[in-house]
Amino acid sequence: MADLHAAARLSDAKVVDIWPDPEPLPSALQPVAPFDGSLLPDAFQPWVMDIADRMQCPPDMVAVTVMVAAGSVIGRKVGIRPQERTEWTEWPNIWGCVIGRPGALKSPAMGEALKPLNRLQTEARTRFEVESEQWQAGDAERDMRADARKGEMKRRLKGNPNADLSDLATGELSGPTLRRYFVNDATYQSLGDLLIENPNGLLVHRDEMLSLVRALDREENCEARGFYLTGWNGADSYTFDRIGRGKNLHIPSLTLSLIGSTQPGKIRDYVVQAVTGGSGDDGLLQRFQMMVWPDMAGQWKEADRYPDREGRDRSYAAFRHLDMLTPGACGAEVDQFDSDKPFLRLAVDGLEVFRDWRTRLELRLRSGELHPALESHLSKYRKLVPAVALIDHLAAGNIGAIGGASVLRAIAWAEYLESHASRIYGAALNAASDNARRIMREVNRGALPLALTARDIMRRNWAGLSDKASVMAALEMLEDHHQVRRDDLPAGPKGGRPSVQWVVNPKAAKGVLSVLSVSR
Repeated sequence: MADLHAAARLSDAKVVDIWPDPEPLPSALQPVAPFDGSLLPDAFQPWVMDIADRMQCPPDMVAVTVMVAAGSVIGRKVGIRPQERTEWTEWPNIWGCVIGRPGALKSPAMGEALKPLNRLQTEARTRFEVESEQWQAGDAERDMRADARKGEMKRRLKGNPNADLSDLATGELSGPTLRRYFVNDATYQSLGDLLIENPNGLLVHRDEMLSLVRALDREENCEARGFYLTGWNGADSYTFDRIGRGKNLHIPSLTLSLIGSTQPGKIRDYVVQAVTGGSGDDGLLQRFQMMVWPDMAGQWKEADRYPDREGRDRSYAAFRHLDMLTPGACGAEVDQFDSDKPFLRLAVDGLEVFRDWRTRLELRLRSGELHPALESHLSKYRKLVPAVALIDHLAAGNIGAIGGASVLRAIAWAEYLESHASRIYGAALNAASDNARRIMREVNRGALPLALTARDIMRRNWAGLSDKASVMAALEMLEDHHQVRRDDLPAGPKGGRPSVQWVVNPKAAKGVLSVLSVSR
């Protein structure tokens, strides 16, 4: 009843007139650049846009997945050295994440984009099964040959302990290995085993990416977190030396690509922790350079038609080309001091464009004008732009130095992705706006009283509104926009501490006046 009495005092028409008109709350979401199909390599454009049109989903969801998948297929085959003389090398393994509300068709869109990879995996499994049968068929012969070698060694050594056995020595034969392109759910130790067998790298696909990221935040998973952070570079080796697993289990180059999806509320809450120095403040989140939060189209149309077969076949052929690619076939160079890292450099026009872009980036990163979280995110574009230029160059079937057209397309990707990064970090930094809207929605549906306290809100345990700091920030924003008013109440007749309540502006609450007139 206390809230009715407090509001009743304000329900008189003369009192209501004293209340200022409520102001609209600021938007918590910054605008993002719409996706332009010209960002994609020519081989992928018709196919990606056709998928988006038939599914009536944002093309961003498909495009990001395709680019991450293409980069994972290239893997460690060839890297890019974006400077003219240095040994700075980047690899095309990219981390991406698609953000959208439930029902936004994130998973189906990503599933369509991953079909070329699924086809390559199916073909690899078929080859593996045939090779395994052939290998097993030779078991008896290999055993007999091994026995014969042992018998001949014994015979020679019996006559001469120093006899030469070099002609009988043979390396241990191993069976066929299944070529893997992606994994869905694996421990980091299992990933390590798979990477030993697949040194070109792997794509980790998680339908709910934040479940993986939050798991890596836990203290007991600090080794796994370090493993993934190393895998983002794509350049470093990794060796397991563990009791129970053996020693010197060596991965020459730990190369991981990541793709997944999540929901707006989940990413906002996680980013809040990351930007305020909580879990996730070591740069793991900022490594998701291809992280997009597109707008859903306001219009919808029925699109019941067959896929663009020509566009699909061309895209599948491009993936097959990247899968069969060799350093020699694309004109890669090899460093005499690092022969296992073939690379391409930029052509003269590409080098000029890249230098100009990087100069502008580095000056921005040093200006102090960016929020530290966004600054850290944009710093990872030093890898993103060269990697995308390399993917674009190779997907087109080009060989030799990478030209200015591919670099310009990569820079356009960076500009487009920066708008999404600004939305993602901005939503976290302006979380009070979303929380303020939530409070007013709950007031208008009767779940909160018209004269409320921070405790009234916190005990509901709503996402983003379960701690006092978040609740107070939201209430203060509502007060700043004249939707509530702070009311400091004195201590009661029996003593106690003074309390604070927040009274809703009758002009901001739907149906408040009619309810109060009846209550009186």
